[in-house]
Amino acid sequence: MAQRDKQQLKPGAGDATSAEEVLNYVIQELETLHQNVRDQLAEDITRLQTEKTGLIEDIDKLREQYRQLQSQQVETLSQRYIYQQQLWLKQLAQVLANNLQELLVQRFNEISANVGQGANVTIPSGEFPIPVLANHYTERASEMLASLDASVNRTFDMMERDLSSYESSLSQRLRNMESMELKGEALLENLVNRIRIELEEEVEQTFDPRDYDNSDTANSVHPHQLPPAESAIRQPPLPPAPPPAPAPAKQPASQIQIGVLLALISAVVLSLFNVSLKIILKAKAPRVIFGLFEVEGVVSPGFGNSLLILLIRLVVVMALMPVLATFLYPSVWKDLKRFIDRGDADLWQKVLGSAFFLFLSQVLIYIAIGNIPTGVAITIFFIYPIATVLACWALFGDRPSSLRFLAMGVICTGLLLAAVPSFGQKAIGDVTLGVSSAVGAGLMFAGYVLLTQMAAGKLHPIPFSLVNFAAIFVFSAISLIILPFGIDWGLPERWAVIVDPNVWGGLIFGGFLLGVLTLFSYLLNNFAIRFAGAALASVIGTLGPALTALFALVIISEKIPFIQVSGLVLVTLGVAGMTLEKMLKPPKKPA
Repeated sequence: MAQRDKQQLKPGAGDATSAEEVLNYVIQELETLHQNVRDQLAEDITRLQTEKTGLIEDIDKLREQYRQLQSQQVETLSQRYIYQQQLWLKQLAQVLANNLQELLVQRFNEISANVGQGANVTIPSGEFPIPVLANHYTERASEMLASLDASVNRTFDMMERDLSSYESSLSQRLRNMESMELKGEALLENLVNRIRIELEEEVEQTFDPRDYDNSDTANSVHPHQLPPAESAIRQPPLPPAPPPAPAPAKQPASQIQIGVLLALISAVVLSLFNVSLKIILKAKAPRVIFGLFEVEGVVSPGFGNSLLILLIRLVVVMALMPVLATFLYPSVWKDLKRFIDRGDADLWQKVLGSAFFLFLSQVLIYIAIGNIPTGVAITIFFIYPIATVLACWALFGDRPSSLRFLAMGVICTGLLLAAVPSFGQKAIGDVTLGVSSAVGAGLMFAGYVLLTQMAAGKLHPIPFSLVNFAAIFVFSAISLIILPFGIDWGLPERWAVIVDPNVWGGLIFGGFLLGVLTLFSYLLNNFAIRFAGAALASVIGTLGPALTALFALVIISEKIPFIQVSGLVLVTLGVAGMTLEKMLKPPKKPA
């Protein structure tokens, strides 16, 4: 089949193949080659593990054989020594008996000869020759036994030295085998780690690594960056001596300055977004724009009206986002096609789950901004970095550092200073509803961040954002369809969509303005990350609450007490500290 495809791709063939088909064919071939290499490496790893198990079993068998051989040698030597000693004793006894017999016969013959010749043989009193001879041979036997014992001892000493030499040699060989086993395990571990690193580098090279921190921009507060939380997927320890990775190209100073400026403008646009949303929502008293004229607002800050504003905003976003996505990332549609064709259920769950959490966060922050001061609502919303860090600790065992605990304490103090004084203010809406909605929006955004981090690397951020926008649009439309049925089934009446027919023009214009601001901030933040990097752009993004409060004061004269300003400053410093700690934290050394 591959040969036929190659023949079709040759120049001069009947049907000309377009550049896109050639590219698709090359991508398919590369994916096939990648899969084949991974399968082959997996087989090699399995074979090495099998050989390692076999080596361990062989070493255990050799140790057991050595113990058996040592015990058998000791037993054999002891039996041989006893048998040899008994044999020597028998031979000695036989020699002694023969010598005694010969001496007795010789002595007897001498005595008989003397008697036959008539000699007078007198044996001295107290003397008898046989005992004397017995003592003489006993001494000789003792000497021979001593000599035999010394010879046996020398033999045993030689055998003991030989056994010690054999034992030392065998122990040395066993130690060599153990050393080879450890080296084999180290080589196998290094091979597995190198394969993992190469696969991760291939995945990272597929996308721009700087875009991984550039998450969905549907959020009205911080749509482009993830909070300073630890990664949800822990890296395994690196090998002892990994190959040095090429250092990333350093951005010129002029490009970094442009990136910082773009990130600052993006934060300004987000703050204008929040203030514009505040102007659209009605309040107890008309708002004065720049101290010149009053604006009543268009709709009340209820659940149904928040859904309606979100839907109108997303209509504008979905109309312009495909063009912007194609401009920023020309392969967006190919990535989306591969994402749909692949049918990765786990990735689909993460993408849709993150979109659902972001949808809930958007609705809740709209309600919060409508009921409490804009700067205070955005400040309380910044509870999400704390929730994200604690969730990573609970779910993945990623314990925060001491500096991060200190920053979390500063943020909590700032949140209390910003939220508690709101309950004593009169010229605002439902404070309890506003504060609880801001807290809920931050917690929902933390869930969105966790799922986005878990899906990072599997889908480029721009196609990921496009899918998120589409999913939030569907969730908003479905919610508005089923909301009337919920009202009929017992939901409060204030949850319904309540719009004066005379204000539809202003509502549509406001939704259009919010959609344009969303896309404009998205574009600015994308280029800021490309020029200055995601870490530096994240630090600039922490100015969101302060800029929101500043623009609310300048545009709609929304003043907040000094204690709430101090809380806002503490939250900004805490979030900036967490971001800087993450950015300046040295990489973990190889285990």
